[in-house]
Amino acid sequence: MQPTETLYNIGIDIGSTTMKTVVLDASGTSVFSEYRRHFADIKTTAREIFRAMSERMGDIRCRVVLTGSVGMGYAKRMKLAFVQEVVAAAETIKRRYPEVGTFIDMGGEDSKMIFFEKGKIPDIRMNGSCAGGTGAFIDQTATLLGVDTAELNTLAAASETIYPIASRCGVFSKTDIQNLMSRNISRADIAASVFNAVAMQVVASLARGMDIIPKVFFCGGPFAFLPELQKHFRRVLHLGESECLLPDNAQFIPATGCALLAPEYGQETMSLSALQSLQDESSNSSAGDFSTRLDPLFHSEEEFQQWMSSKNLYVVPGTLLDTSEPVNCFLGVDSGSTTTKVVLMNENGELVYSDYQRNNGDSFKAFFNMLKTLHAHFPHPENIVIKASCVTGYGENLIRTAFNFDYGIVETMAHFMAARQVEPKVSFVLDIGGQDMKAIFVENGSIRRMEINEACSSGCGSFIETFANMMNHPVAEFARMACFAPHPCDLGTRCTVFMNSKVKQAMQEGASVEDIAAGFSYSVVKNCLFKVLKLKNIEELGNHIVVQGGTFRNHSIVRALELMTGCQVSFSDMPELMGAYGAAIYAMQNH
Repeated sequence: MQPTETLYNIGIDIGSTTMKTVVLDASGTSVFSEYRRHFADIKTTAREIFRAMSERMGDIRCRVVLTGSVGMGYAKRMKLAFVQEVVAAAETIKRRYPEVGTFIDMGGEDSKMIFFEKGKIPDIRMNGSCAGGTGAFIDQTATLLGVDTAELNTLAAASETIYPIASRCGVFSKTDIQNLMSRNISRADIAASVFNAVAMQVVASLARGMDIIPKVFFCGGPFAFLPELQKHFRRVLHLGESECLLPDNAQFIPATGCALLAPEYGQETMSLSALQSLQDESSNSSAGDFSTRLDPLFHSEEEFQQWMSSKNLYVVPGTLLDTSEPVNCFLGVDSGSTTTKVVLMNENGELVYSDYQRNNGDSFKAFFNMLKTLHAHFPHPENIVIKASCVTGYGENLIRTAFNFDYGIVETMAHFMAARQVEPKVSFVLDIGGQDMKAIFVENGSIRRMEINEACSSGCGSFIETFANMMNHPVAEFARMACFAPHPCDLGTRCTVFMNSKVKQAMQEGASVEDIAAGFSYSVVKNCLFKVLKLKNIEELGNHIVVQGGTFRNHSIVRALELMTGCQVSFSDMPELMGAYGAAIYAMQNH
């Protein structure tokens, strides 16, 4: 008599950033688990996990159930069972942790709460369309403070005071955090205030009148890697350590639930090799539907080079500065919310020095350090005579007062003055920084109207940077990939939170990273023109468009603007310094 072949149950959780896999044997014991970031390349990640599983266990027979925000699309195409991740997590808690009364899960882009009561169906709550109270919110605030999340946790442990911070949205929180930084509040107190805001947001938005009954099970990466976050949750909920659970395998809770449910939800059994083939086929077939895609930005490297050669690229005149004799110069500074830019010009209007640095939450210190760097750059700094100085930007008042600048100028005027150097007949100026966006409409050489973004940062530099980091690519590489994407995704004009959903959908449909990157380039332009400016007629922009800001070092965005407006666009060789350049011009002209 032939021995019965062992049948395994596999649970796969494909989220927006990671893929988790658990294999249980017939007794429910975990015999394999794997946790990997997929960087939007599901096919390669799945192949690597299945290969590792095969090397350890052979070509096993299995039943498979999927879950996760990206897993739904793959389950549909592969014709495999799908279980909503909160349902899967609830199953694990009921079977493995019967003492739990409340389950709190926080992921990269969502948060969940489940209430368990004997004899009743679990009450399941999830956050809606806002990323407040999620791991992404914590990542954003860590970036604003110039630290990683581990350092944010260390800072929070040393805090003394909690301050109110809005956790509804990254945009509102940045305003509160920047205000605290300008008041010289310690980063330790700000870090702890962020964790407190997250705890308050999750409890307020998900509990909604329900009692949070111990034991409380904490699940998800933020809880696993940020002990201070869990401490603030305990404080808000008035819980002791003995009333909480956070097991070592918490990241596998939904995947484990899928595996536990496989005998009920799973369909036909299959071999591991057949599962891999099915996954490959589904990825290949989905990638072939381009009916909703946009036109390529460039069809070839040759076309890109021809475009670059044909551009009206304004090169800011520069020269080496001989400091062996006294030389008159003019200093322009753009003190922004996240970066500080410095430009030094001689009396001929030639650039002799420039610098660009992140503030790391301290505009004063950033500029002070840049002055020391400028001083050390020249052999005889004592011979540099600053005849006039001008500052613009978020930190204008602070820098002007602290360093006794001669002039201060509003950002729009500084950018307008720089734009006239690029194109004397400029009709429209679009400046996109890390967190803000400015549009200047010009008529007969004078500013006719100005528009700025207010409560939304979508379409700004941080918007692109966030998604480039999520997909594990430097921003410059992400931009280069976008230029040659064959089938750019149409991601629409949406805020960062909703854009995450569009990206997940594109990933489910098998879109490449290149096509997603190009989609972002189009979306930045759509957000600027139609969401912020609310343009009804492209002719409002005129025929002489100038773009500025570090975002426009990304040539794919410049090209997307041209394709969408049908206009030629001009830019300088240092778009990120144009605010400081305009300030230096103002100082020279008004001296």
